[in-house]
Amino acid sequence: MNDSTISCLPVWMDIWEETLNWKPSLEQQELFQCLYKLIVEGNRQLNLTRITDPEDFWEKHLWDSLRGIKFLISAEGIETKKIKIIDLGTGAGFPGIPVAIIIKNCTVNLVDSTKKKINFIDSILPALDLKNVKATTCRAEEIGRDSQHRETYDMALIRAVASVSACAEYTLPLLKQGGLAVIYRGNLTDEEISQIENAVEQLGGVIESIEQFNTPISNSDRHCLYVRKVASTPAKFPRGIGVPVQRPL
Repeated sequence: MNDSTISCLPVWMDIWEETLNWKPSLEQQELFQCLYKLIVEGNRQLNLTRITDPEDFWEKHLWDSLRGIKFLISAEGIETKKIKIIDLGTGAGFPGIPVAIIIKNCTVNLVDSTKKKINFIDSILPALDLKNVKATTCRAEEIGRDSQHRETYDMALIRAVASVSACAEYTLPLLKQGGLAVIYRGNLTDEEISQIENAVEQLGGVIESIEQFNTPISNSDRHCLYVRKVASTPAKFPRGIGVPVQRPL
């Protein structure tokens, strides 16, 4: 597939402004298009994403990634904030790459256990000129116990990965005290909310808010859970590989 056969992403400035109180610059729009092109091309060799239609990609990858940090995008001084972010289970780079594109002064560590996906991300970073991003092959249970990473991040993002309680167990050990975990979900049941309330209490966190919203094009149900780190996470967390999923807190 060459450039001429890859569709252009929709611009939809009015939707950006209405939903996020923000609009991408021309440079950011060009980077979104470049990212889309690279992922569509990469999908020829790798199973990066099933979402390749341009409108679906805009909504389910770009818009959805940035909606989770709406509070940060619309905050004053976005360009001057220096935030250390980790994106766990990043896959093809979501939500971390769109976040890095719009918040240049943040640093983002994209983490995934699949080496082929991390190699792909490494291969596209130069084309995107994202010097504030690095990619790491590691499991969430392992990086959470690594002293170079544990309790060093201001924000942890986790999207479409495991149960809500497992997401809390993966993210909270990586956060500094006062840091924030952003857990992206589709549907969210009352049972899952009770489950994560129990989990975050054991992990040194509190649920700061739960936002429910609909995506702007397909009107799909979405949630974001915001968990604040208020105390040190006990050393026994995260538990060993597979345990957070098999035996949720």
